[in-house]
Amino acid sequence: MHSPDHATADRFPAQDRFSEGAQYIAGRLTKGTSGRAHTVVDPATGEDVLTYELAGPDDVDAAVAAAREAFPGWAGATPGERSDALHRFAAVLADRAEDFARAESLQCGKPLKLTREFDVPGTVDNASFFAGAARQLQGQSAGEYSGDHTSYVRREPIGVVGSIAPWNYPLQMAAWKILPAIAAGNTIVLKPAEITPLTSLMFAQAATAAGIPDGVINIVSGTGREAGEHLVGHPDVAMTSFTGSTAVGKRVAEVATATVKRLHLELGGKAPFLVFDDADLDAAVNGAVAGALINTGQDCTAATRAYVQRPLYEAFVERTAALMDTVRVGDPFAPGTDLGPLVSHVQRDRVAGFVDRARSYARVVCGGEAPQGDLKDGAYYRPTLIADAAQDSEAVQSEIFGPVLVVLPFDTDDEGIRLANDTPYGLAASAWSRDVYRANRATREIKAGCVWINDHIPIISEMPHGGYQASGFGKDMSAYSFEEYTQVKHVMFDNTAVAAKDWHRTVFGDR
Repeated sequence: MHSPDHATADRFPAQDRFSEGAQYIAGRLTKGTSGRAHTVVDPATGEDVLTYELAGPDDVDAAVAAAREAFPGWAGATPGERSDALHRFAAVLADRAEDFARAESLQCGKPLKLTREFDVPGTVDNASFFAGAARQLQGQSAGEYSGDHTSYVRREPIGVVGSIAPWNYPLQMAAWKILPAIAAGNTIVLKPAEITPLTSLMFAQAATAAGIPDGVINIVSGTGREAGEHLVGHPDVAMTSFTGSTAVGKRVAEVATATVKRLHLELGGKAPFLVFDDADLDAAVNGAVAGALINTGQDCTAATRAYVQRPLYEAFVERTAALMDTVRVGDPFAPGTDLGPLVSHVQRDRVAGFVDRARSYARVVCGGEAPQGDLKDGAYYRPTLIADAAQDSEAVQSEIFGPVLVVLPFDTDDEGIRLANDTPYGLAASAWSRDVYRANRATREIKAGCVWINDHIPIISEMPHGGYQASGFGKDMSAYSFEEYTQVKHVMFDNTAVAAKDWHRTVFGDR
């Protein structure tokens, strides 16, 4: 165990950085106008990080107005001009990588080695990708498809995008929302989770430093009920992009429908981890522990349900528990830490509730408790393995969102794939086998937006991320994300200057 060895204020002086406020509107920090304060808490120590005034409807209105004012100029920029700005943005992000890594670790409880090696480099890579992709945002010529007319398709930005991001990956989710939207020529208002606003604010400040015009990126730090609903329902917001729980996603869809706006939803997940009896057992065990515990299990794509074919089941349970017991839980800023706290004590208690209830119907093989001693003040929870739960039990069907893996046996390949598909979700999955035919069948029949083979969790900027079923619709990252943030217009030219007269004669006869 590693206890926190530095005061919260020494890790990242957030109060000094955001003394002017935690709203970023038209290129400057301002204070919120809701009349209510919120305190960001370090989940590793329970100490206060930043107290700020929450955004209210007036702040959302001001941010939307700033985005709307900036839209004509940004949308009118050439793809090359937007690309150049995004390349400069990527360079600023890279220069400030350590600041971003420390801020993300502080507000989320992520191990610093994770934010340094995964969150921040992934964000910089995303910015570099969209800097290039901005120049590939092409329409399509349809040629002479209608006699004397020439057709083509224009791909145009939508307008002001209102996005809501979750607390589990604040920096990366800001990037996933903002970068494709602005690369396509839109402007944006992003509402981060009120408990993790630091890196979203820093992201917008870095964009300004890179020369992206004021008002293109705006941040409103407020609650979902007040700032979020007002943003989604705002008549000047042309599109809503939301990442979060399925339950909240349904509410977002309901509010967005009233103004008939474009909607992109990336919702919950309950990823199956399917291990066939010919799999490399050591590789599968290592993959299960890494896939289940990434970001302390607070990941929509995390491995949460391991289905293991009967011949390997007991060995898988034994080895996975043994490996989980070696995971080092502790201070996110300590070099040897593998697993930090959950994002809050509320989330830690929610996870503990799932595990405590599971004791009545399943076997808790390891973990299942919060560590004490030097870590007692933080939102820590030990890596937990649950075995022998029924398929219809809460632990198998509900999104726990913590360092908990549930393991169940299966007999036939048909049964394994059926069980993998037996939840409402469909965001991600993995299958483990040395048999190419088995693996290919899994990729074809598992209902999920991403299926990994003999791996679990890696993502890359060039490939899409998004779900099926109750996990939502639409894609983040990759060129596919431009489908979300653009609209298509058909343009048709009369090449003869007489075709219109001929058409009129065909429809109405001679006059």
